[in-house]
Order: sequence, then C-alpha cells, then structure tokens
Amino acid sequence: MSSKKGEKTLSPEELEAKINEIRKLIVPAAKKLPFPFSDAIICRYLRARNWNIKKAAKMLKDTIKWRAEYKPEKIRWEDIAKEAETGKIYRANYHDKLGRTVLVMRPGFQNTNSSKGQIMFLVYCMENALMNINSDEEEMVWLIDFQGWSMSSVSMKVTRETANILQNHYPERLGLGILYNPPKIFESFWTMMVKPFLETKTHKKVKFVYSNDAVSQEKMEELFDLETLESSFGGRNSIGFNYETYAKQMMEDDKKMADFISSGGGGSGGGGDDSSLQNLPSFPASETSDGNGIASTNENSVC
Repeated sequence: MSSKKGEKTLSPEELEAKINEIRKLIVPAAKKLPFPFSDAIICRYLRARNWNIKKAAKMLKDTIKWRAEYKPEKIRWEDIAKEAETGKIYRANYHDKLGRTVLVMRPGFQNTNSSKGQIMFLVYCMENALMNINSDEEEMVWLIDFQGWSMSSVSMKVTRETANILQNHYPERLGLGILYNPPKIFESFWTMMVKPFLETKTHKKVKFVYSNDAVSQEKMEELFDLETLESSFGGRNSIGFNYETYAKQMMEDDKKMADFISSGGGGSGGGGDDSSLQNLPSFPASETSDGNGIASTNENSVC
C-alpha cells in the first residue's frame, strides 16, 4: 500500500477496514445526495484527518450536508457570469509538468461586492476544475497572481469562508499554491490573517514566488512548460484570459455536467462513461452505487 510522501502508510487490509467503517457511519447522510461517494473520496477525508475514522466520518457528513443544501453541481455559468468577467479565477488551458489542473486566481481583479456571489463563483470554479482533472490525478495547482492587489481587495468574510470550504469540503485537492509577486504588505497579512485559518499541511503547500528572483524562476521552470505557461507568470504564452472564449468553454462543460446528472451520475447511465467526468468532486464516473449513496470501485488501491 503506497501513500503520500511523508504520510502514514496503511496495509490494504487496514485501509479497507477503515473505508468500510466510514461507509457504515455515513449511510444515512449519504442518502440525501443523488450521487455516490467513492472509496477514493473517503480515502481523501481519512488522509485529511490523519486516518481517524470518527473525525473523517464527521467531516464527510458535514460535506454531504453542505452539498445537499448548497448543490454546487447545479451552479451554472449564467449564475456566475458577472463574477467571471475580469478573469479573477479561471481554469488554465495548460497543466503543470505533473499533469495537474491549474486554477489561475487574480484577487486584484475583484469586480463585485457580493460575498455570496464571490463564494459561489469559487465553488463553481472548483467543481469545473475537478470535472476536468486528469484521471490519474486528484490534486490541482493554484497560480495566484497579485497584479493590481491591495488591502482594499481583501474581504475577511470571504477569506474565512474560502478557507472553510476548500479545507473542509475539498480536502486533499490542493497540490501546490503559488503566490506570484505578492507585495511586501501581503506577507504580514498572510502571517497574521490568512495562515491562522489554514491547517499546517495546507499552508506548507503554499510557496511565495517572485519574478525578479532567479531561484523562484528556476522553480517555475521546473513546474511548468514555459511554452504554455502564461507570460504573466514568466512563461512564453502571450495569450491570456478571453472572456467570450472562456464563457463558451464553461457552457459546454455545464452541459456535460447536466447530462451526467440526468443520466443518474455514477450508475449505469450513459453519462457515467464520459472520461471527462470521471473525477467529478463527489462521484467518479467509474463507480457503481449500492443504492445508499455509497460507491465502490474495482481499484485495488485508492490511496
């Protein structure tokens, strides 16, 4: 049984026992959702809670409750189109060298005052990124560009809610967060106002990178193909965010999501075979449900 570098390693028998125990604990809550939770999903929650069954089960129940109420899979482009106009968050059309999906974030491009709308947009972007994640990956990279950022860009309410949603409802999804050219004042803000809201394993994945620092640029070259990386991050790709093009792409993805849901997602319906949907946040398409909202896979190792 392999595990993430530096993490506790379980035998296949130990892992199966923990997953089965969690399945028993979450059956009543899982019935609230139209989609199954897979072994791989359960494993991420176990890792997030250091393999503690009770803590992982509580975390997963909270996510089930949140998804049942918030219904993130039903957010559509028209719901968040205004939020997307400036390109403050978007899925890049390239991956890092490990094949991980990249989300570009530009907090200095904030264009609305609605915390509700901003959070809905973030959730929409997370769902879309995970829908398009490579089948052999479960983590993504965040490229956070501080162009135009100032303290007036900050909403502590949105900051806290963002940390809550990402850590508690999308655990083990962040592979690396790159803070690109943050101003000096942000370093104090990060230390005093952001870092305390993050779990240790999360903030350790966040790196400060500067365009005028040779070591930083070597790191970017190690991580990305410079031919595809945007020029704003030190790459040679001069084609940046285009709202009209991106809107069309997102509406196409919305249709895939809707078709997947209408097919019975994760079951025997036709939509369940679409490879672009096999990593949807809570219901990989290769799974089958036992009717109680619990899914199993044929994989020998899900962690």
